[in-house]
Amino acid sequence: MNRITLSAAAALVAAAPAFAANVTPEVIFGSGNANGDFTVATGVGGSLELGLRGKLRFDSNNQPQNIFNYDGVDTYSFAPGTPPTGFGFAPNSPTTPIWNFEWSVNTDANGSGVNLDGGYTYELSLDVDPGAGTNFLTFDPINVASADHALGTNATGNGGGISDTANYATLLSSNNVAQNSWNYEFFNHLPPLDGFNPNTPGLYTISLTAFDGTAELVSTSININVVPTPAAFGAGMIGLLAVATRRGR
Repeated sequence: MNRITLSAAAALVAAAPAFAANVTPEVIFGSGNANGDFTVATGVGGSLELGLRGKLRFDSNNQPQNIFNYDGVDTYSFAPGTPPTGFGFAPNSPTTPIWNFEWSVNTDANGSGVNLDGGYTYELSLDVDPGAGTNFLTFDPINVASADHALGTNATGNGGGISDTANYATLLSSNNVAQNSWNYEFFNHLPPLDGFNPNTPGLYTISLTAFDGTAELVSTSININVVPTPAAFGAGMIGLLAVATRRGR
């Protein structure tokens, strides 16, 4: 496998700022999940693609919706508060926000890359600080012994990903796409997310970065803007973006 040098890696990162796009090839987890409104960045000559977005996970009927409240740059806005009942494994939890964040990794987006076991490492960072500062839980979502990610290739269609926790590590060698949709509720047993309060308005930064050794190859980052609004479950957010307090990168 051809690997790029440190200087080439730096150049690729600089040449590939994040942009609004679909992810390649599709949204392969779950069913009924629309593509689009991801904040996407590419590197390694376009073969490595990372995407992030926010989504309304719970509407007023406790159902997921393809509502992203995206400003077209990097910010997704949702109301504070908790869902009507939330997840079945944690009903009426006071730490469940109404929004999810969704991520996508494609290590062979243009057909010239590698599979998921190709040697890259990743950092997914979840911010819990609602203010101007940041306080992250950071981990590698790919290089783990087992996970329920949806896995696939560039030929996988919408909702067609494979999720097999028992054979996850083996499947990395034959797939180049990994995706998932996560809620902060899933991580509230880990500091600093054990202090997350979904009722607190604020701006939460989520980033996803890929490395080859110590060389940063590509990174994308989004903001989840939790802002009070009369439309508590997804509508009427876009106009608030103009007055939202933005955190410097």
